[in-house]
Amino acid sequence: MKRIFLLLAAVVIVVGAGVLIFNGVKKLLPAIGEEKAEKEPETPEELLLYYMACIEDGKYEEMYRMLDAQTRSGISEEAFAERNKKIYEGIEAADVRVTVTQAQESGSQAATVFYDTTMDSVAGEISFSNQAVFLKRTGEEEGYPYALVWEDSLIFPGLTAYDKVKVTRDEAARGTIVDRNGRLLAGRGTGSSVGLVPGKMPDNEEGLPDETEVTDSWAESVVETAQSRVEDTSEAVEAEEENESVIRLAELLGVSTESIRKKLSAKWVKPDSFVPIKTIQKLTDQELMAEYPSEETIRKKELQDALLAIPGVLITDVEIRDYPLGKAAAHLTGYIQQVTAEDLEKHPGEGYRSNSVIGRSGMELLYEKELKGRDGCEISIVDEQGNKKATLARITKRDGETIQLTIDAGLQQALYEAYAEDKSCSVAMDPYTGEILALVSTPSYDSRDFIYGMSQTLWDSLNEDERMPLYNRFRQKLCPGSSFKPVIAAIGLDTGAIDPNEDYGNVGLSWQKDASWGNYYVTTLHAYDPVVLKNALIYSDNIYFAKAALRIGEKDLTASLDKLGFGQEIPFEISLAPSQYSNEDGIDSEIQLADSGYGQGQVLVNPIHLAALYTGFANDGNVLRPRLRYQSDAKPEFWLEQAYTQDTARLIEEAMEQVIASPHGTGRSAYREDILLAGKTGTAEIKQSKTDTTGTELGWFCVFTPQKNADRPILLLTMTEDVKGRGGSGYVVGKSKEVLNYYFSRE
Repeated sequence: MKRIFLLLAAVVIVVGAGVLIFNGVKKLLPAIGEEKAEKEPETPEELLLYYMACIEDGKYEEMYRMLDAQTRSGISEEAFAERNKKIYEGIEAADVRVTVTQAQESGSQAATVFYDTTMDSVAGEISFSNQAVFLKRTGEEEGYPYALVWEDSLIFPGLTAYDKVKVTRDEAARGTIVDRNGRLLAGRGTGSSVGLVPGKMPDNEEGLPDETEVTDSWAESVVETAQSRVEDTSEAVEAEEENESVIRLAELLGVSTESIRKKLSAKWVKPDSFVPIKTIQKLTDQELMAEYPSEETIRKKELQDALLAIPGVLITDVEIRDYPLGKAAAHLTGYIQQVTAEDLEKHPGEGYRSNSVIGRSGMELLYEKELKGRDGCEISIVDEQGNKKATLARITKRDGETIQLTIDAGLQQALYEAYAEDKSCSVAMDPYTGEILALVSTPSYDSRDFIYGMSQTLWDSLNEDERMPLYNRFRQKLCPGSSFKPVIAAIGLDTGAIDPNEDYGNVGLSWQKDASWGNYYVTTLHAYDPVVLKNALIYSDNIYFAKAALRIGEKDLTASLDKLGFGQEIPFEISLAPSQYSNEDGIDSEIQLADSGYGQGQVLVNPIHLAALYTGFANDGNVLRPRLRYQSDAKPEFWLEQAYTQDTARLIEEAMEQVIASPHGTGRSAYREDILLAGKTGTAEIKQSKTDTTGTELGWFCVFTPQKNADRPILLLTMTEDVKGRGGSGYVVGKSKEVLNYYFSRE
């Protein structure tokens, strides 16, 4: 026995990994030596290890088979299995590790095995030392050579048959998302829970029993006036059989009568119970007191009045995840939803439970780990009176973090309101720090709809809307048109292909290199003199930049764009589509090369990437890394150091000042006498072929404050679809001017 004990004490058996299934019987791995490898457990030590191995596999019947006759006479197999199952599975026991430390014989018929146990649980690691007594079976008894003398303390020391193992949870509060000034973007809010009190519904319709007559089936009669239905009953007849209150409530809330019936028929429901049906937006006192209530407020008031007119309906406050900016920030904040079985499988051991929520998109998804926090949990032994006897494991609650973004909520709202009816995206940033001040995509959806319960009708309308409100445009890559010309100009200057003072000559409003281009011509809108770089930017001359691209050449242009981050992952918290200059590996024709010079061809740029490239003109040629996480003492971080030379950056920035200041500048409508601005417009043609005349247009405008000492520095880039016939890029300039007026004039 001494030899066996020493070997066992030196080995830790890991349950689940330290066992084998062989010929339908579980065999121990070689804990004592290779000669024991495929041998049924015989010694008390082996039997103890085998017994503990059954826990994680839920082999409670097999564990019961190992018990001695006297123990089995005191507890049935069913009761034994239920007791162990509730405890081990209730605490989510896993990775049970057992070390036998000592084995002592008590005469020839009994042995005591001392052992240490460590296991993982929902409240962290549980460790304890224990002992088990084995009795040698008589020759008449079937089973293993030794039988286990079982009592509840074998589960946990100190546990008696009258005690319970209690799991107490302390739910962590999900963290909040706030803007740079601490204004809430996502966090705790108050909604209105709409529900039914069955006992308040009309008795003559429902036939409700008295409280003393409640049965398990009474709730079903609340919503059904007929005891049975014929399968081929028409919809009209079915509707007549439904309770009128339930039908009306289902219509107003956009839910099915079936779902209401199911909730009312739950076993816990009594006549005076409040049965929540759906959460809706709360109608606040502030909204009610408004002198000129908004359309949304009027709609909410009408809905509330209609709901309260239904007998049995009650509306009460409930805490929810709220998104105060609603549609204005939905593509930025994202939303949360209840976890699914797939989520639980994908995130094992991360503290998610069936009633947990998880971030689905935007910041809610990006910072899910930080926002989620960690629920507190305690596993304890309590006596019959509920008094705590011992604490087995405890995890302290840790609420989710507060995520502060660089976003300016006011600017975010203003941009959304300006472009709410358009298909657009806007990027606002501080051109001297790289901080993103606003990220807007329109049209949009309301994140709160996912919290209140998205009806099928609303979900279908969002997905079937041709304007694609669920589509996040600031994450995409788009044809930049003339907004790309400053980048081409910088490449031309730095490669020596462009002399800013060279006059390319006025060739009219259309041009082709030679007859090899067939019937393809590059066209522009304005004729002017002299045709030099500065004027080409002011008048947004396509022909000038087509010629410039040809002078730069395919090799230098693609190499330069590669250095500017094209085809690469953009260093930003949100995943963005990488920009491109070609659908293939390179630019394969002169026409494609010429078109690339004015942002057409196969050039597609992500808006955040393009905004970042513009920061190079405000920072002596250094392109800043855009960032979204706020830091009080943050310093600008270069993404592309010396992307342009200092002289090039200054020359182009000065030309872009004239795009705004010159009477001939395409961005003239944004001019201000009080604040110096620089910028560039762009109109990108989107058509099926070069001869297509029915295509649409994207309008672009990027404007920034070129002085580092500006009181409110900003770089604002906006893309708007379908501007053809609406003023092209001029439409975007006008809208952006409204936003800038708000930004510069607010307190």
